[in-house]
Amino acid sequence: MKDDQLTPGRRKVLRAAAALGLAATAGCAGADPSAAPGPTAPSGAAAAGPPAARALKPSAYRLQPMAGHGPPRAPRALPRVRKAPILRLDRRDRSMVLTFDDGPDPRYTPAILRTLREYDVRAMFFVCGEMAADSPDLLREMADDGHLIGNHTWNHPLLPKLSRAATRRQIESTCDVIEHLTGEPPAWFRAPYGAWNRNAFQLGAEYGMEPLAWTVDTLDWTEPGAKAIVRRVYAGAAPGVVVLSHDAGGDRSGTVDALRTYLPDLLASGYRITVPNRYTT
Repeated sequence: MKDDQLTPGRRKVLRAAAALGLAATAGCAGADPSAAPGPTAPSGAAAAGPPAARALKPSAYRLQPMAGHGPPRAPRALPRVRKAPILRLDRRDRSMVLTFDDGPDPRYTPAILRTLREYDVRAMFFVCGEMAADSPDLLREMADDGHLIGNHTWNHPLLPKLSRAATRRQIESTCDVIEHLTGEPPAWFRAPYGAWNRNAFQLGAEYGMEPLAWTVDTLDWTEPGAKAIVRRVYAGAAPGVVVLSHDAGGDRSGTVDALRTYLPDLLASGYRITVPNRYTT
């Protein structure tokens, strides 16, 4: 059948098929095989989509990091900004909290950990960032044993003498080290020398930490010997007290020996040595 013999309907079908073929050929010839497909605006420009996520600054402390391929963790509720540190816990049972500052120190911290492990007791360690970075295995051992690890700044400065920016660096860098080595950000902060100021309270809360001081000071930093340390712990023992000792910053052999004496005695007398939950009152 010649073309001029086609019926009008047949001619329309053939013309439509030819037009479709030309359009497909033109589209394939002009397409960039490396370009991802997507909608286009009427003008031919790419259609607007969801805005790209803004990259975090490299120095920004990651309060809520993502781990693995699971969903992101829910944001932590930040504590309120306090005007004074917590000195003791509001406990009606015979509970006490043991805390150790300034470490970890490979000379003394391992012995303290062994004693705590022997009696199945959990304590709090307020670590300095530079010490933690130098002894990462000790920090992981603390976490593996169930102890709470708090932030005690990077290198133990007197915070009221620092600018706000310098205080932030001290706190943030130590938070980074603790979270990197243990997988968890610290929930507690203690100012060196017990010297608190507004910046310490505000920045500690900003990084999700409660400020904890102490009730009983063993004064072990003066190196008085194990017997004097034991006497001070016995004299201050009471429900809810927080005991301050040190596992670094000097000769802490007296602290190590004292713990071996007073810990079993406290347990035998009915005290429970524990660690606090996040303080919310």
